[in-house]
Amino acid sequence: MKKNSVRFLFFIGFCWFLQVFFSCVTPPQKEECSRELLGSPMKNSEQLTAFFMNHKSDFEDKDKVARIAALYVTEGAIEGINSDVAFVQMCLETGFLGYGNLVLPEMNNFCGLGAMDAEHPGEWFESEQIGVRAHIQHLQAYATTAEVKLKQECVDPRYSWPHKAKFARTVQELAGHWATDPEYGIKLDGLLTELENF
Repeated sequence: MKKNSVRFLFFIGFCWFLQVFFSCVTPPQKEECSRELLGSPMKNSEQLTAFFMNHKSDFEDKDKVARIAALYVTEGAIEGINSDVAFVQMCLETGFLGYGNLVLPEMNNFCGLGAMDAEHPGEWFESEQIGVRAHIQHLQAYATTAEVKLKQECVDPRYSWPHKAKFARTVQELAGHWATDPEYGIKLDGLLTELENF
């Protein structure tokens, strides 16, 4: 009888210990991505790449995605632009590098810069890096006043245009300014919510 009582007490004590221990452990919180153009990014290039590949698993050139993701992180940090926002905007603008509208893949134009119609299909950039830099600089033009200077030489041929009439602090404020689509900010917000899972 004594042995059974000891075992029973040990079992009760062990259960109590587990209850106390696990009540103190908080589940990991999902990192929320900032919606601000000048906000701090949460994701590194590997996470951005994983997000892209999860969304478009049949994309054949994962190395290209990884290169572009790394460029967004690097170029965004130089100009103080949220690379999470810039990367998901690239995904939206290019249809996850599927293109299909005016802009062609060889243009290295990742945000539809200057794409208006058949006569104005958009700007061409000499490399992926310059194309990403132009995108980052264009976001910087929206998010700042003309007094805030770029850290690198300007490669965005349309850089001065937003300073004349546009200002956007968040993805929601890009709707009606960057794009005429009234749902534009909602679409970017949805992609950022997806990105939070990576």
